[in-house]
Amino acid sequence: MRSVILHTATRLLISLILMFSVYILFRGHNDPGGGFIGGLIAATAIILYSVAFGASWARLALRFPPVAIAGCGLLFAALAGVLALIAGEPFLTGLWYIPKLGLEMKVALSSPLLFDIGVYLVVIGAVTGIALEMEEARD
Repeated sequence: MRSVILHTATRLLISLILMFSVYILFRGHNDPGGGFIGGLIAATAIILYSVAFGASWARLALRFPPVAIAGCGLLFAALAGVLALIAGEPFLTGLWYIPKLGLEMKVALSSPLLFDIGVYLVVIGAVTGIALEMEEARD
């Protein structure tokens, strides 16, 4: 038997938790936070969803298997290191690219950001996969 209060609160909180995890992800390279902490926060939102609605509904909401999410993150993290090798630098050396947008606004794209996104996805996939398997084994 599931709680109506938990269902309602989860529907309200899950988007806020996920937005906060993305904020922590992007804040984290120079300040506290980053891919690991942001991934844990996002995994917490998915686990909350599975507690409220069940593991099968959480798997449907994810749209991709947790192993695929973790694998994609591992690919991103490895790509961040390979980009440095292609540029003739040591593995995982930070590279920055600032495209000219024609505006006064500048956007800096970097390999450390790509690495952080990879860690974020690996943590989401690993923690969510473990938690969903444990919840399914319990039921």
